[in-house]
Amino acid sequence: MFIARVTGSVVSTQKVQTMTGHKLLVVEPYRLDNVQRQSLESTGRTFVAVDTIGAGEGEYVLITQGSSARLTPETKSLPIDAVIIGIVDTVHIDKTSVYNRNN
Repeated sequence: MFIARVTGSVVSTQKVQTMTGHKLLVVEPYRLDNVQRQSLESTGRTFVAVDTIGAGEGEYVLITQGSSARLTPETKSLPIDAVIIGIVDTVHIDKTSVYNRNN
């Protein structure tokens, strides 16, 4: 599981039937700043994840990848390898707040 930021969406009008009605979002993984350890920074990668919770652009989310992405009731029969399973409210590292959704 890891933290990512929603940066966009994907529209696909032709896809396998089991994927009909599922929202696809472009997400960019983030990591802790290696130097000061007081903020999150982009890893420079992006990929597509199925949204099961109603996340929106600009939000930080929790992502599960691989076979674990198919372990939720909503995704158990989908041909996916990345799913959004939560929206991040806060991140604390070494007693320091590195992200707060309300700021």
